[in-house]
Amino acid sequence: MDSLNSLVDGFGTALTPLNLLWAAVGVLLGTAIGVLPGIGPAMAVALLLPVTYGLEPTGAFIMFAGIYYGAMFGGSTTSILLNTPGESAAVVAAIEGNPMAKSGRGAQALAAAAGGHFAGGMIGTILLVALAPVVAALAVDIGAPDYFAIMVLAFIAVTSVLGSSRVRGLASLLVGLSIGLVGLDRMTGRPRLTFGSLQLADGIDVVIVAVGLFAIGEALWVAAHLRRGTTEALPVGRPWLARSDLRRTWKPWLRGPLIGFPFGAIPAGGAEIPTFLSYVTEKRLSRHRDEFGRGAIEGVAGPESAASASAAGTLVSMLTLGLPTTAVAAVMLAAFQQYGIQPGPLLFEREPQLVWGLIASLFVGMVLLLALNLPLAPLWARLLRIPRPYLYAGILFFASVGAYAVGGEALDLVVLLVIGLIGFGMRRYGLPVLPAVIGVILGPAAEQQLRRALQISDGSLMGLVDTPFSVTVYCVVALLLTWPLIGRALARRRNLTP
Repeated sequence: MDSLNSLVDGFGTALTPLNLLWAAVGVLLGTAIGVLPGIGPAMAVALLLPVTYGLEPTGAFIMFAGIYYGAMFGGSTTSILLNTPGESAAVVAAIEGNPMAKSGRGAQALAAAAGGHFAGGMIGTILLVALAPVVAALAVDIGAPDYFAIMVLAFIAVTSVLGSSRVRGLASLLVGLSIGLVGLDRMTGRPRLTFGSLQLADGIDVVIVAVGLFAIGEALWVAAHLRRGTTEALPVGRPWLARSDLRRTWKPWLRGPLIGFPFGAIPAGGAEIPTFLSYVTEKRLSRHRDEFGRGAIEGVAGPESAASASAAGTLVSMLTLGLPTTAVAAVMLAAFQQYGIQPGPLLFEREPQLVWGLIASLFVGMVLLLALNLPLAPLWARLLRIPRPYLYAGILFFASVGAYAVGGEALDLVVLLVIGLIGFGMRRYGLPVLPAVIGVILGPAAEQQLRRALQISDGSLMGLVDTPFSVTVYCVVALLLTWPLIGRALARRRNLTP
């Protein structure tokens, strides 16, 4: 009941004219940037982070919510129309959405995606309202060993499910942890990896890291593989669903959140896994299996609903534990820190107006997303006709201006370019970017919690496993590490059995 009362107060905050304006601006900006090829929600939020510096915190995070969901819908639009996913979570939408577009049903595919985002976002946010205060209440009793165990779980989980191999995931994580070490040691005050530069004593801002790895790295990668010619957008008609389409999509819309939300709430790598699971589930349950691979609308509706619910789920661990499980949550955590606000168990007590205003704005953002983007789908398609050289030149300019605005130092631009080159190298050798961002965000905090736990136990390693919670988490970590070996052993045993 307290959650409902707090949510009502949150709607009072979110529905003020100014905050409604920020929500609408966020949805439009997020979709406009997310609809561009190769740009996902994380890059959109990172690029637009400097835009919110002049706003008060509540308005800024309401705008972030609109950017987040708008960019997710934009990524699905490019995936469906051009077979160019704007983000990894939109890859599944291309499997069925692009064949639909090629057969002249792009409008229906976009409408199914928009409906999936709306249904998944609404259901996921309802679950967020129900579960976040409970998780926050339980998290108050979590100590340093428990926090460190959770962060280790986040590291292992995110490196296990992303990329073509675990080795590449761990290599990406080490890159992020190394960048996170730059600056003064928080406990001793000694400089680390600053190379004698006083300007690096405060470390490298997470915004610069995110923009460098995502925007600069992607722009350099595209430039290195650019070919002559332009990509023409496919025509998009009136994006409405017929009754037969609705009969085939409403069940996938409702099933998607049941798969997406749990994966978003735990450190499991974001929406990539639940979207694939949703696609497999819909393929098995559909009466139109013969259409899969040639444009089955269920294969768009279910995964998009799962992706949107997963986005709501990521906010549970981010708001209650201060743990970002996706790149977008990592950038949003950096935004909280810019305002001097630390997400965690006490956030709901210290900043109730901001938190519940943010949660209420998620409902508002879903409605605005549906109302604004369905009529504007043809416009987003026309944006894709911009020649790629001009497109990525604009991205480089915007990223450089945003990075310079963070600290006003010319060195920030040099650091941005260096990190962009690192991002280019990671793409060249198949290293996923998300573990590096997670390493930058959680690395310093994990080090602090580790050292704090060891101080409490007088240097004994047993101090890291002296609580039932930490032991349970390490058992989950061990299962994640050994599961591939167990799977191979079982498969080998089945093959040997006559």
